Amino acid sequence: MKMSASCKRDLTPTKRTELMSELVAYVDGGCLGNPGPSGIGVVISGCESGPVEIAKWIGHQDNNVAEYAALMEALQYAVSLKARKLHVYSDSEVVVRQMTGEYTCRSARLYSLHWTCRKLARSLKFSISHVPREDNAEANRLAQSALRKSVRS
Repeated sequence: MKMSASCKRDLTPTKRTELMSELVAYVDGGCLGNPGPSGIGVVISGCESGPVEIAKWIGHQDNNVAEYAALMEALQYAVSLKARKLHVYSDSEVVVRQMTGEYTCRSARLYSLHWTCRKLARSLKFSISHVPREDNAEANRLAQSALRKSVRS
């Protein structure tokens, strides 16, 4: 996914009251080591003001926790905008298959994140699809920049 130079970079999203009908999000979580320093990246399109980019440091986590945290960020943002519909693209097969019900979430460390994401998803017409890592480059870049920035400071 390529982004134009006119995209808005929003590291701390603000809540807006405008009614959004349909949003599309690319999400990714990453770590240096597994577990290790972690960050999330989210790119949301369909907003009136243009694409929104979110990059956040999330502490010392494992990769699956980071992937779920990125999904939760997109869901929370969509709900805060009162979106009607959200389609998410993720390169995490675990998250996509658990969210679609193809896999059961049996991991104690992921269960609360999975449950929270499912609850948020019920507020919207929600769908999620797997994309190859190369098609999720912008969200990955944001996740990597968040974790590397925090490691340097």
